[in-house]
Amino acid sequence: MRIAVIGGGPGGLYAALLLKRLDPDRHITLWERNAPDDTFGFGVVLSDETLGGIESADPEVYAALRREFVRWDDIDIVRRGTVLRSGGHGFAALGRHRLLEILHERCRSLGVTLRFTTEAPPAAELARTHDLVVAADGVHSRTRDAHADIFRPTLTTHRCRYIWLAADFALDAFRFEIAETRHGVMQLHAYPYARPSPDHHPTTRPSGPHLPDGASTVIVEMREEVWRAAGLDRCGEQASIDLCGTVFDSLLGGRRLRSNRSAWTAFRTVVNERWHHGNTVLLGDAAHTAHFSIGSGTKLAVEDALALVARLQHTPSVPEALAAYEAQRRLAVESTQRAARASLAWFEELAAHRDQPPRRFAFSLLTRSRRVTHANLCLRDPAFVAAVEAEAGVPPGTPPMFTPFRLRGLTLRNRVVVSPMDMYTAVDGTPGDFHLVHLGSRALGGAALVMTEMVCVSARGRITPGCTGLYAPEHERAWRRITGFVHERAPGTAIGVQLGHSGRKGSTRLMWEGIDEPLPHGNWPLAAASPLPYRPGVNQTPHALDAAEMAEIREEFVRSAEAAARAGFDLLELHCAHGYLLSGFLSPLANHRTDAYGGSLAGRLAYPLEVFDAVRAAWPADRPMTVRISATDWAQGGTTADDAVVMARAFAEHGADAVDVSTGQVVPHERPAYGRSYQVPFAERIRREAGVPVIAVGAISSWDDVNSLILAGRTDLCALGRPHLYDPQWTLHAAAEQGYTGPGAPWPVQYRAGSRRPPTGRGV
Repeated sequence: MRIAVIGGGPGGLYAALLLKRLDPDRHITLWERNAPDDTFGFGVVLSDETLGGIESADPEVYAALRREFVRWDDIDIVRRGTVLRSGGHGFAALGRHRLLEILHERCRSLGVTLRFTTEAPPAAELARTHDLVVAADGVHSRTRDAHADIFRPTLTTHRCRYIWLAADFALDAFRFEIAETRHGVMQLHAYPYARPSPDHHPTTRPSGPHLPDGASTVIVEMREEVWRAAGLDRCGEQASIDLCGTVFDSLLGGRRLRSNRSAWTAFRTVVNERWHHGNTVLLGDAAHTAHFSIGSGTKLAVEDALALVARLQHTPSVPEALAAYEAQRRLAVESTQRAARASLAWFEELAAHRDQPPRRFAFSLLTRSRRVTHANLCLRDPAFVAAVEAEAGVPPGTPPMFTPFRLRGLTLRNRVVVSPMDMYTAVDGTPGDFHLVHLGSRALGGAALVMTEMVCVSARGRITPGCTGLYAPEHERAWRRITGFVHERAPGTAIGVQLGHSGRKGSTRLMWEGIDEPLPHGNWPLAAASPLPYRPGVNQTPHALDAAEMAEIREEFVRSAEAAARAGFDLLELHCAHGYLLSGFLSPLANHRTDAYGGSLAGRLAYPLEVFDAVRAAWPADRPMTVRISATDWAQGGTTADDAVVMARAFAEHGADAVDVSTGQVVPHERPAYGRSYQVPFAERIRREAGVPVIAVGAISSWDDVNSLILAGRTDLCALGRPHLYDPQWTLHAAAEQGYTGPGAPWPVQYRAGSRRPPTGRGV
């Protein structure tokens, strides 16, 4: 078997040596355009998981790496002269140059042909003469660019500039340091990669002419506008080093930084729709990148090599092996990239976090990628978490999710909300026994607030024939039965109603009969901001509302709000999300009006605000009112995160007590970036910039997520839908699993015997 490897970074070298080790008869040639001693960057961080894979695949390489590793457990976060340390994290690093030397030596010993200072032939040419071509040619991959029509890459350039430097002393912790300069915020990421002398103290100045042993990677990063304001766009290499040394002299103590042909660059996220074609496969940064703030570039490349070689060993043909490799690795890589994007975004928005209390700031930084969580940190450094909780006013022994929160005259006993979930089970708008059991069981389950599904303000405002309403006396009576049960049988639990109108997304089948599909018969006419069907050729074209019709619908909302108050609801939410009527006014993709209710964002906001004002006036003054918005349409030309802040601020100024922050479902061609807690960043930004409490929703699935988000200050309340479908007692079980028995999660007297997890297995 003839194998060509393009690129002599860690991923390409490791793939080559593993392929040769497993089959010495393979003829493997690796091309690297640079010399053997050329390398960029300084230290490389590898996780224990990656090292375990290396040890299993090639103990000789692992043993060589182990002899070189610098290990440490602590992270220091430095801001405004305060150093906060968190321990128990576990890192291992070595110099990139030494890593490459080890891989070079191993490749040569196995018989891999290494061709340095030699440009590889094009991948297409190599593919004709080799059985396998591994393109590990980095973020600027020529292979990927030459076959962009096949791999279909997306390259996103981000908003910060950074430079890789080094210091000739070893830190004893991973260090994040924030500098607030007259030009703006600059940040430093630093970690050791070569051993210090035993008596070295990294935060003190050296007492003699000789620097201590050891070395550390130092990355300096800042927003593009800060970089330009500081004049770094006009600085050469040495001038950049000098400025960085001056800004972070508290760390350096007069010692100099050094470079290695270091240059300022902007990070690029690389995503490819495909990683392989024929007998050619992308590996490492050629296929995908992850921001350096989670230290995953080399890790991902090495793990790619491990996975690729494993598939080639166990799959009959190269094309099948490459397809299996991509299928296996893609999920893990996409998960890492989501975490990296969250981390990258946190640092891009660092200036907005800097005024947080010091320990909350540190906790937010540590949990920025959502891979380190409240529970992780409780295991790693319980004293650190206890200090963060004390600063936040969390009582000892109380998980953050079980702290109370006040909205106007309503005090919620914890931070958990049962999210609105359409059940499509009403008869002519009337909720029945199913709704009583559905909402009642979740009210008994410990959540502070249970929300109804979207309750429609008119028959023509329903999504489906099975949607509930509040436009007839029998509806009000049925809802009063449900709220009465909640208040009597689940005292302390609040129940909220979400009022809405379907707009152009109405007159469709029940979800399980065909979501967003028109009814086979009995359709009713639709009305919307503009005569634009949700799906042209599938859904009917709505009628564009005129002023009189808008006034009538506004009054329908008012009448429903008055009925909701009489029915005993504790909170009212106005549904302005997901492409329904009021959301359709807000989105430029659904609102093409040329009158005062269209055009600019202020125009698109006008009608939803009119409805909000009318409902707020009708709703009891002591009861809170919230609004749900789609913070992005996930589609070009639609609502943006910037727009969402403006919308949230406007609703808050009109009296909204909180904003329930969802996203999307406005247009069918949306491209959501799904992932764990994927909508939370929108809520966090609204909370920070609009100064209004927020409810976060979207793939929040564990009590650990809730604790992490609340303590980091990313949200005030967390709404969970699917977890409550899986487990109506989700909140009570979360309390039991954390050993919490306080007032934030009281068990109904009828259920107290089950307040401990039942034993499993058989005792002796």
